[in-house]
Amino acid sequence: DGADGSARLRRCIASGDVCDTNAMVRLVLDPEGVVVPDVAAGLPGRGFWLSARRDAVKTACEKNLFAKAARAKAIAPPGLAGEIERQLTRRCLDLLGIARRAGATAVGFEKAKAQIQAGRVGLFIEAADGSVKGRAKMTASAPRVPVIDVLTGAEIGAAVGREYAVHIVVEAGPIADKLLREATRLGGFRTDRPTDVQ
Repeated sequence: DGADGSARLRRCIASGDVCDTNAMVRLVLDPEGVVVPDVAAGLPGRGFWLSARRDAVKTACEKNLFAKAARAKAIAPPGLAGEIERQLTRRCLDLLGIARRAGATAVGFEKAKAQIQAGRVGLFIEAADGSVKGRAKMTASAPRVPVIDVLTGAEIGAAVGREYAVHIVVEAGPIADKLLREATRLGGFRTDRPTDVQ
């Protein structure tokens, strides 16, 4: 149903494009007609789908597209895109914490390198504010492995019980797959180049 990783297609009310819901964000109207993010796609009621990009949310708010889609009053609160970003960030960090508790992560350059050499890498997490040279050196060791680079070192560190972390390897598996989907959605809210995020 999209929330568990299976593909569904929905139309973005901002662009009109039909997209996989894994790359979109669902929103619903609460009983007072206020637009509420539903990033887990589990809230009751009729949903509206937007591409997971800050500019899509901005367009929908500026053009009153929620009201048009609902054919009813719809109030888009200020800071809606920021709230979606916060919720997606929390989902990424929660998943990273689950991966750590499951023993599916290797934190730090040397431990990550050892896990890569053992062939147990499904995903790189590289701090957005980490050294570009260090990140490139790490990811070059397994060039076909996806890279998440939308979280800060402090955010990553908090999720894995450290003050700051730059390099993490997550073992291949369902947690890594879900983390990649959520981080890809988050990337649409953490870039100055939204057209780069598909």
